[in-house]
Amino acid sequence: MSGHLDEIKDAVIDGKHKEIEDLVKAAIEDNVNINEIVNDAMITAMDVVGQKFADKEIFVPEMLVSAVTVKKGLGLIKPLLKGKETEPRGTIIMCTVKGDIHDIGKNLVIMMLEGAGFHVIDLGVDLTVEKLIQEVEKMKPNILGLSALLTTTMPEMKKVIEELKAQELRDRVKVMVGGAPVNAAFAEKIGADAYGKDAVEAVRISRRFVGQTEPFPL
Repeated sequence: MSGHLDEIKDAVIDGKHKEIEDLVKAAIEDNVNINEIVNDAMITAMDVVGQKFADKEIFVPEMLVSAVTVKKGLGLIKPLLKGKETEPRGTIIMCTVKGDIHDIGKNLVIMMLEGAGFHVIDLGVDLTVEKLIQEVEKMKPNILGLSALLTTTMPEMKKVIEELKAQELRDRVKVMVGGAPVNAAFAEKIGADAYGKDAVEAVRISRRFVGQTEPFPL
């Protein structure tokens, strides 16, 4: 059993996205516990990838390939998890704010968060404040992630936070912001709870917000 888990873990770390589906299928056919495949192989592997990125042993392209590898593996497992009791790791809404259609960075963050075991709801790009508030009310996420790549759309982040306050939702959700023009000072100025400088930092922050132990130091 552990042989399957080690193979899957190594495949994720090495970004073997062409091999991951066959490895996961083999583990499933040998009745390896689904939660062990997710937690002990995939999530553990992404923790290693995160540490390597933090140590500058790998860079964004390598991290992206590992994230894609996990996504392909999870694609086989998710249908098998339906109806089963699984430990929730937290729900996160992610989107790019109104006026901005950039999503490459957001999508990498989403893949890293999913690789860390979070349930992520991707609302896409160019999202209006009104629509976002509706989704927060409906989905009741633990965390709201806002992305912007244009300086002209950064004020939309502040509008979202102000509207969360107006609708008495601000205390119910943690707000994390990110994107090329965003920094920690801006996050503090608009009243966000955190600034995620990259995908690994976003995972670290999200784990902290839901009370999870951080598996790798940054």
